[in-house]
Amino acid sequence: MASDGRVALITGGSRGIGRAIALQLASQGMRIVVNYVSNADAAAEVVKRVEEAGSQAVALQADVTRGEDVERLFAQAAEAFGSVEILVNNAGIIKDSLLMRMSDEDWDSVVDLDLRSVFLCTRAAIRMMVRGRWGRVINIGSVVGLRGNQGQANYAAAKAGLVGFTQSVAKEVASRNVTVNCVAPGYVETDIVEDLPQELKKYIMDRVPVGRFGQPEEISGIVGFLASDAASYITGQAIAVDGGLVIS
Repeated sequence: MASDGRVALITGGSRGIGRAIALQLASQGMRIVVNYVSNADAAAEVVKRVEEAGSQAVALQADVTRGEDVERLFAQAAEAFGSVEILVNNAGIIKDSLLMRMSDEDWDSVVDLDLRSVFLCTRAAIRMMVRGRWGRVINIGSVVGLRGNQGQANYAAAKAGLVGFTQSVAKEVASRNVTVNCVAPGYVETDIVEDLPQELKKYIMDRVPVGRFGQPEEISGIVGFLASDAASYITGQAIAVDGGLVIS
């Protein structure tokens, strides 16, 4: 699956699943653009790890919910490495609450980062990919976008919207050798899961057929495959990586 020299931009690439994806793609020979919004130290650490692995990387700050920031991000990425050929839309947040108690701000902030940013970044990337007649867009969704979850109406709506977005854009750009896919993780051991109460963790694990949480590297592995030439005939798909949760 070697992809020597191709340029991959990962939004929210400084920690968790984004960090694992950056390291995975670097191991496949790609040059990495680590986008972050506030944690410069964490982004710099990812750059260091990529360089230690023998690839190149740069950390670029941008709030990907803002159009002007996204335009600057892609301009700076192009200046550093050339055209972005692989985009991983990973940045996201959760702000959970029952709908009757959910504030306008909690709805808007989740939809802005989890869905609007994907529109902005994909639009910028697709322009480059279509010109180059090769590209990969990989959206990090969630199993919640496939089956819903109480207390997460905002998050579920954004991630479900991501599936429709993926399928629509895949149809638009398939003839230009650009694929667009969505990876839908289940519960993965990141900072968010680490902070859950122990009784809730047990409740979740009891409902996951494989009986455990996922690891970030189990998500980055499928992203690495989708970013490679081996996945050139796969587009418009939403692939659950969830230990069987979506079928339970």
